[in-house]
Amino acid sequence: QGLRGRHVAYTKLNSHSSRSHTICMLKVSKDHEEEGVVRNCTAVMTIVDLCGSERVKKSDVEGTRLKEAININQSLSALKTVIEALANAHP
Repeated sequence: QGLRGRHVAYTKLNSHSSRSHTICMLKVSKDHEEEGVVRNCTAVMTIVDLCGSERVKKSDVEGTRLKEAININQSLSALKTVIEALANAHP
């Protein structure tokens, strides 16, 4: 079910180039009793699969694939900016 939104396409550099980002969150929760008190333990694991940036000239893409490559590179650049801002806000 989670792979329905995943897109891949052929480029000169990669025959199965990922054209989308994927975020999967797995939440596990368990209730247990300790000294007559019911406690809940919850853990969340987040897995992130980012499509890779591409050198447009080397991947030899055009049309729709070119637009995708530009959008992929812009989104990765925006993510970098957010991560840097978060890192700088919390020393």
